[in-house]
Amino acid sequence: MTAFTHDTDENVPGRFGRTATTEADPRQVGRVRTEYSPAHDGDPDPGEIVWTWVPFEENDGRGKDRPVLVVAREAAGTFLAVQLSSKRHDGDREWVAIGSGPWDRSGRDSWVDVDRILRLHEQGMRREACALDRGRFNLVRHRLHERYGWS
Repeated sequence: MTAFTHDTDENVPGRFGRTATTEADPRQVGRVRTEYSPAHDGDPDPGEIVWTWVPFEENDGRGKDRPVLVVAREAAGTFLAVQLSSKRHDGDREWVAIGSGPWDRSGRDSWVDVDRILRLHEQGMRREACALDRGRFNLVRHRLHERYGWS
C-alpha cells in the first residue's frame, strides 16, 4: 500500500468518467443517514476506509490516490466519504483526529476532513483498506451531525 502518493496513471479508479470521485455540497445532498456497517467483503461500506483518486480542491485536473472514510450510502448507489490526511491538523475544527491504522503503512496519525465531502462510485474505488472502529467512526459521525445536521 502506498500512502498519499501522486499518481499520473490515467486508469486510476475514480479519476475519470462517470465513476470519477467528485466533491459534493453537503448542504445540497438531501437527507443523509450516516451508518456504521463495515463488512470485509471487498465492497465499500460505511465505516470502511477505501482508496480512490481524490481531486485537489483547486479542481484543476490534479489529485492523488488516497484513503477516504465512507460515511453513508446514497439512494442512487453512490457513497459519501471524507478524505484522510497524515498532515497534522491539531486544533483545526474542520478536521477530526482518528489516530493511526492499517491504511497507513508508516503508522502515522491521520485526520479526517469533515469540511469536504466526496461522492464515490463503487467502480471508482481501488480497494478496501480496513474498517475504522466504531468509536472513531462515531467521532466523525458526531462532527458531521454538528456541522450538517446529518443523522
